[in-house]
Amino acid sequence: MSGTVVLGPVATWFPDTIAEVATLEELDYLAVQRREHALALGIETVRTADELTEVDLAAEAARKALAEAGLDAAGLDALLLVTGRAPQYLLASEATRLQHRIGATRAFTTGVGDLGCVSVSAALTLAASLVRGDARCRNVLVVTAAKTPTLNRYRPPMTVLGDGAAAVLVTTSGPGRWEFVDQIVRSDGKYADLFRIDYRDIPSGEWVEECADESTYSFRLAVESKKRFDDIVPELLERNGIHKDAVGPILMQNLSAGAFAFWEEALDRPVDKACRGNLAAYGHLGSMDILVNLEAAAGGRAAGEYALLLNSSPVAAWSAGLMRRV
Repeated sequence: MSGTVVLGPVATWFPDTIAEVATLEELDYLAVQRREHALALGIETVRTADELTEVDLAAEAARKALAEAGLDAAGLDALLLVTGRAPQYLLASEATRLQHRIGATRAFTTGVGDLGCVSVSAALTLAASLVRGDARCRNVLVVTAAKTPTLNRYRPPMTVLGDGAAAVLVTTSGPGRWEFVDQIVRSDGKYADLFRIDYRDIPSGEWVEECADESTYSFRLAVESKKRFDDIVPELLERNGIHKDAVGPILMQNLSAGAFAFWEEALDRPVDKACRGNLAAYGHLGSMDILVNLEAAAGGRAAGEYALLLNSSPVAAWSAGLMRRV
């Protein structure tokens, strides 16, 4: 890989409405064990978007990122939308709806999805490839939004979902905070529908997120995820000539306090404190998590320091990214 790729600014946008997890009405109808689990995840509050769509949320974050960069949307060369899991309409285009909403009239525009939380990692790989491989592509805006697809925010046996949006500008010489050094993304179709919503012929108000096999998620997938990271993290560091001790606390997605503890033991390195703070305040934000954490952690890293950005999804997919503070 050649050519410097800079990430930033990273802009986040959250709805004003805040819900305390302990007061979520849905918890009253759970079995005692489930309720106790939901309250022990380390998530205190979540933001709720109410009637706003994912594109509404995405547009707010996109405008904020462009304003912080001092860039007009008409000057964007590419716009990548990390598509949600429940689009507003079938056959319609969420990506071009966002393009029209923000006025990115000349941007190459497409959606990136189907890898769950790791979709944002795939979008960053595509964005980096665009600015490295096409001299006419000077900037790419990657946008992702999270909105709970069902009436319930608790996703057993994993997390509690919050709403919001994030956008990051990807350039070769922008005002960003991180250099995108390298990234590896892997996936495995054996788990393609481990988590799912049966939606055909079912009113949206009755949609339920289901885990097809909780033991597979809690044990088999956890073991496989550790093996995957044991493979791709050393590969990522070795091919970039970086010793593992040169990388500080890891940044990763926000699922639960228990998940952080598991990965700290499995990977033998601490999770950055920014992750726990964002978990408590916002819950799990899907693909947004790693961007929210990357921005929050930037202030605690000196120029030249490396960060290891890990992401995973129960579909299943995994990514390891190497970032350097600029």
